Amino acid sequence: MLRDELEAFAAEVFSPLRRSDQQEKGLAYLRGLLLDGRRKSMQPMAERLGIDHQRLQQFITTSTWPLDDVRARIACRAVRALEPQAWVIDDTGFPKDGKGSPGVARQYSGTLGKVGNCQIGVSVHAVTDRASCPLDWRLFLPAAWDPKHADDPAAAARTGWRRARCRIPDDEGHRPKWRPAVEMLDELATWGLAPPVVVADAGYGDNAHFRAALDERGLRWIVQVKGLATAHPLDAVTRQPEYGGLGPRPKPRYRTRPVPLAEHVRTAGRGAARAVTWRHGSRDRLTGEFIALRVRLAGRRPRLEPDGTLPACWLLAQWPAHLAEPSHYWVSNLPADTPIEELVRLAKIRWRIEHDYRELKTALGLDHFEGRSWTGWHRHVTLVTAAHLFVTLARSRPKVPARV
Repeated sequence: MLRDELEAFAAEVFSPLRRSDQQEKGLAYLRGLLLDGRRKSMQPMAERLGIDHQRLQQFITTSTWPLDDVRARIACRAVRALEPQAWVIDDTGFPKDGKGSPGVARQYSGTLGKVGNCQIGVSVHAVTDRASCPLDWRLFLPAAWDPKHADDPAAAARTGWRRARCRIPDDEGHRPKWRPAVEMLDELATWGLAPPVVVADAGYGDNAHFRAALDERGLRWIVQVKGLATAHPLDAVTRQPEYGGLGPRPKPRYRTRPVPLAEHVRTAGRGAARAVTWRHGSRDRLTGEFIALRVRLAGRRPRLEPDGTLPACWLLAQWPAHLAEPSHYWVSNLPADTPIEELVRLAKIRWRIEHDYRELKTALGLDHFEGRSWTGWHRHVTLVTAAHLFVTLARSRPKVPARV
């Protein structure tokens, strides 16, 4: 039965592929990812499938087929099945030994917990309290892979040679990670998909440009930040500078300077904290002490209200009883009447994608790709995502012993 379900699933996912032999190779690749085996690179998968590994290699690296259309099919199926409560943005590391894979460099990876030789993949995930699945991926390009960031013409030429070997498109260059994340949101929007709320850790949330990009798209968000970010209290008073008669009238200014978020929470005090349970597990229940305040975020790129004031937003802080200071901070543009329980649940919901990354890597071979092409990397992670979605859908049905 499971084999029949996989064939039906593959027929849907690979329907944009016009040639039947390509659809057959796509199904074979999915089967290779799903079958038991320590390595999910092409040669071991081909051996388990009993086929020539060059068939898989050609399908992933050189065959012409519409990757974007396949990704759209996977994302739409995932959103339809999961009915996500949030989309989570994050990134994960792909450790590498050599220097030939696209985007590989010595860079910090949260996966490794240190600086290491690796690739970084940025991803968007559809998430509920019980299930999650990636929707889209982008390979991050460090500055070392962009000729515009080279120190001299010779270095730029070497970088261009590396890019040519990996067949990296000319319009792909080094950008901060939040930019490909926003581009994925835009791409998903062209497929008719929109997030209920965007969730991200401080690697993204601390960036005012990222938050502004979400605001410009009319998206709701709750993102982790550091306590050093600054804000005014909700009731901060502004003053109107005198108009000199030339040029545009000056905007209102706050009478006092903004202070760090940590100071706002300390001023509120532990007495403002509430115990909130954000997850009811089968074995344990996760509860913590949280404070929710309304503030006006300062910093770079503030988006002003028509009256010249900074927009109000939520400041959420977790303050464990055994710590002298709060341990985590989030800010959010969710409505003012959002209950603290909902703020906490959404802030904490990104734990699901750690489960995704673990399963994608340990069971489905996300980081086992050994090819050295830009297109090959994106095709591999897309098909691993399809395999992950199939497993996620299968979990929602009664278990039956079967082979794929």
